Amino acid sequence: MGPDAGAALAAILAMLRRRRWAILLCLLALPALAALALGRITPRYTATTAVIYEPSEYVLRELQSILRTDPTNDSLMASQVEIIRGIAITERLVERLQLAEHSEFNPSLRSPSPLRRLLGRLSGAPPPASAEAIRRDVIQTAQAALAVRPVKSSHVLEIGFTATDPGLAARGANLVAELYIQDQLDAKVSAVRRANAWLESRIGELRREVRDVEGRIASYRTDQGLSQGVQAGLDTERSSRLNTDLLAARNEASQLQAKLDAAHGRAGAAAQAAVAPSVILLRGKQEELSAQLQAMLTRLGPNHPTALAQRGQLGDAERAVGAEITRVVAATDAELRAARARVGSLEQALKDAQSQQGRNAEAQIPLSAMERDAEASRALLQTVLDGVQRTAQQTAIERADARVISRALIPAEPSAPRSLLLMAAALALGLVLGLALAWLLELADSTLRSGEEVRAALALPCYALIPQLMGLQLGRMRVADYVTQRPLSPFSEQLRALRAGLWLGMTQPKVVAITAARPDEGKTTTTLALARSAAMHGERVAVLDCDIRQPGLGRLLAADALLGLTDYLQGRASLEQVLRRDPLTSMDYIPAGSAEAMAQGLFMSAAMEQLLARLRATHDLILLDAPPAAAMTDARIIARLADTTLICVRWHHTPRSVVLHAMGLLEEARAKLAGIALTRVDVKAHARSGFADAEVYHPRYGGYFRE
Repeated sequence: MGPDAGAALAAILAMLRRRRWAILLCLLALPALAALALGRITPRYTATTAVIYEPSEYVLRELQSILRTDPTNDSLMASQVEIIRGIAITERLVERLQLAEHSEFNPSLRSPSPLRRLLGRLSGAPPPASAEAIRRDVIQTAQAALAVRPVKSSHVLEIGFTATDPGLAARGANLVAELYIQDQLDAKVSAVRRANAWLESRIGELRREVRDVEGRIASYRTDQGLSQGVQAGLDTERSSRLNTDLLAARNEASQLQAKLDAAHGRAGAAAQAAVAPSVILLRGKQEELSAQLQAMLTRLGPNHPTALAQRGQLGDAERAVGAEITRVVAATDAELRAARARVGSLEQALKDAQSQQGRNAEAQIPLSAMERDAEASRALLQTVLDGVQRTAQQTAIERADARVISRALIPAEPSAPRSLLLMAAALALGLVLGLALAWLLELADSTLRSGEEVRAALALPCYALIPQLMGLQLGRMRVADYVTQRPLSPFSEQLRALRAGLWLGMTQPKVVAITAARPDEGKTTTTLALARSAAMHGERVAVLDCDIRQPGLGRLLAADALLGLTDYLQGRASLEQVLRRDPLTSMDYIPAGSAEAMAQGLFMSAAMEQLLARLRATHDLILLDAPPAAAMTDARIIARLADTTLICVRWHHTPRSVVLHAMGLLEEARAKLAGIALTRVDVKAHARSGFADAEVYHPRYGGYFRE
């Protein structure tokens, strides 16, 4: 810590020491007022119930799942807080607990305060409150007593209820939680019931829609001749069937053509395979007879009767084959023509069917749209039916989103007023106010309380802090006589310090004007005491009472009626006639003399200069007791005549601005200002002030003084 910081800290501590009574007053007054106020406050108790909010949505598949996102956020929890504190729950709370019968919640049951009674007398009796107004006041008071707070980073809501009765507070908190949970369950059940009613009405509407659409489809089919087959429409099935028949007819015609070709001998294994079995059998017999004939011709010869007979049989066989072929060809040709006719008929029928199918396809477009509408209505109907089943299941397992995890117990200690906390706060506030008051008093105090402040504010040295002599110290003595009776006292020591300050300057003045900024600063007493102190130390001292309008020196020395300074300056008396000796010391003095309104001219006269010149020749120190400088012009003239001027300032009384004003007037008169003497110092108060020059009054210096 640097020297500046140390000095600042010391100054702050000194200020606190000076203003300790203001600080102590605030420090004690505020806690006392707080204690008095706490004694008049009825204790209030707060009970708290903890509720956990766990919103759930029933979905059948979710019963088998353990993965679910948390839908709860801060805004949702804040919404639950407002729901709990809402009018709906508060109204039922008031009814269930009959809070309207408690004066705590019903202002109309309370006795009016003295101020309200006085205002009522002055303004006349107010009309009685209506039942609705009373009910509204009770609800608002109950709402104010209800506090809901979400616990941070959790799903827990703390519900608190405050009342002067601890049992009522616990019942209120628990009842609010029960009402909140019951409201949630009732809302869910009511929602499910409304959903069921809506679904049932919707089912009836959808059923009517399905019937209407199916009726329109049937009517359209009838009007357009659209019939539905097993697999598809009848026209489609007919076309398919005609295609099948046409293919079969064409195959049959091809087979008949092959048979016909084979019968005519048009080759081809395929054609031969199509020959009738009867022709094949006859041909086989013909070939067998031909083989036998060849064998016979080889063995018997061509003219053998057996060979001839065999040749006849072979001819019969050939004729039989030809006849059979002719018959088969004719039959096959007839069948082929019939088959071709059938193919032509089927082709025409297929063409007609395909044409009809195209016309039916155009008519099918509106029908398809109606069928899609019917299918959508049937699907929606099924969905609604499924929804009815799910809501019926949900009604059976529905539960509230919140549950109580901790019921409120009857509180043992009041929640308000918090006496220890309030007293601590009052004590702290009292300290702060005390410090602020001390600082304000310090700022508002424009007086001079130490040599340090004199040097800082006036830029002049402070030669002495002349103490205020109290009655016990003086006894029957006068203040001006104290220096002669107690030469080793602190009072006398400060006068010696004042004389030393004047003597130790750059020049050692002989003529010193002693003035003050305003009356009652103790300048005359200081002047007389300084003169006597200097005289007691062997100096030749003369004191001139220059305060002509309110002379004080003559009063202190019992010389009011004697000739004095004004008489000498007017030439009515000689110096020997006005210069007198102090009965207690060797000090000479000249009283003010006769009152003179034109004293200014006297001080500016040559006689005044001659008087000072004569006194300089015969005395070591000449003190001029001048009037206050702030208002009297005489003081500036007297200060101008002196070698230097000493200003007396009353300790902790005269404002700095007044002193500065007086100094400015003296400097304008070109007076030489020597320094300041603080007068009438309260020794005990200054010793406790913390200023450095208060050290002189410390008890450790008691051995140096004698009272």
